[in-house]
Amino acid sequence: MDTQRLKNFIETFWEDSILPSITEYIRIPNKSPAFDPKWVEHGYMEDAVKLMEAWARPQLAAFPGATLEVVRLPGRTPLIFIEVPGDSQNTVLLYGHLDKQPEMKGWFEGYGPWIPRRLDDKLYGRGGADDGYAIYGCLAALRALKEQNVPRARSVIMIEACEESGSYDLPFYVDHLIDRIGNPSLVVCLDSGCGDYDRLWLTTSLRGVASGTLTVRVLTEGVHSGDASGIVPSSFRLMRQLLSRIEDEATGAIKLQDLYVQIPPQRIEQAKAAAAVLGETVIDRYPFAGGTQPMADEKAELVLNRTWRPQLAVIGMDGYPAPENAGNVLLPYSTAKLSLRLPPTIEAKAAVAAVKKALESDSPNGAVVEFNGNDGQSGWHAPQLAPWLEKAVTQASQEAFGQPAAYMGEGGSIPFMGMLGEKFPNTQFVITGVLGPHSNAHGPNEFLHIPTGKKVTMAVARMIAAHHERPKA
Repeated sequence: MDTQRLKNFIETFWEDSILPSITEYIRIPNKSPAFDPKWVEHGYMEDAVKLMEAWARPQLAAFPGATLEVVRLPGRTPLIFIEVPGDSQNTVLLYGHLDKQPEMKGWFEGYGPWIPRRLDDKLYGRGGADDGYAIYGCLAALRALKEQNVPRARSVIMIEACEESGSYDLPFYVDHLIDRIGNPSLVVCLDSGCGDYDRLWLTTSLRGVASGTLTVRVLTEGVHSGDASGIVPSSFRLMRQLLSRIEDEATGAIKLQDLYVQIPPQRIEQAKAAAAVLGETVIDRYPFAGGTQPMADEKAELVLNRTWRPQLAVIGMDGYPAPENAGNVLLPYSTAKLSLRLPPTIEAKAAVAAVKKALESDSPNGAVVEFNGNDGQSGWHAPQLAPWLEKAVTQASQEAFGQPAAYMGEGGSIPFMGMLGEKFPNTQFVITGVLGPHSNAHGPNEFLHIPTGKKVTMAVARMIAAHHERPKA
């Protein structure tokens, strides 16, 4: 394969075909069902599916026998399923999603979640990097190989519409399509992050999550604080007590030992290597306010905190009026939405049960305490790379970025990976992405770093080609 020709093709294809379409995709407020319960009536998800389908069908004309189907199971979000015949019956499965996180406040003036805006190398707007570019990058990689007649295996592309809600529809689609998916020997996921924009980053693990709402109720209705304070305990104070059972408020360390695992030595060494590569970027990628300091001094420890250690975040509160509307009332209850990130190898359901037991037992002052969680989402730990894939990753990063590849766990979750790992235990995984420093997925001012999108596409093409050439067992 001619590397320069590959680079030129992908550069032109991105500028002329991908970016115009993904710009229109950003305009669509197709929030994931968890954030838009009326997604069917609103029709935005359908708009996004139709946009991607309309773009993809002409690309598939280059591949005789290729098919695209929008699969629709009753009561579930749609899924785009593409099959592209190859030069062998081995299968590469490529994955992404098209649903989006909600708007969030704090966008730069003149920018917004549904306002695509290109500034130099960045395309701002919700969903471009997480994960709208995936279908475009997958098909661009296949088109680039076709342009040079490079042989490859059969390819299956799955783009779901429920990932940001926990992929609760996806298991039904996997079961429904399992015969058509086949038995993939390589899975490529483009929904992850990158430590910087200077090299290809492979995700070695994903944390799980145990989430739920904690409610502490002390009254059946609010009463005047001047009358009740000193007699009725504050629900906020009691909630603070309960959270201290889970988390050390001085250090942020989780107290429940059931939520820890022994970190594999290889992952510790990779965290040290990633920290050495990233340097101050480990910290500088976050918009710290004022003089706020990180939770540890050692950068490798921060990487491990983010990828292999449990951490708690309070991500929502209820029971309180806005400050400007707050009267002198002792409020009847406090509700907090808790998000507890889990080590990759912890079983999420057991973690949720441990949290529930710690919070609900022996309630302070006899208050009504309830933790409503679900089964959580278990994380994922990558199998060791086969020698052929490790070599291909090294070559792909060097060709596309001019730098060696780097390896690091990610702090978020991709439920599909754990699901596939269980169904296909002998499969090789390449989990990568474009969400680098300040790209701010889920937050304000999210952007797609365009050069990284192009380079990741180039790297994917190289790895698909190497998969076809790998030594057969």
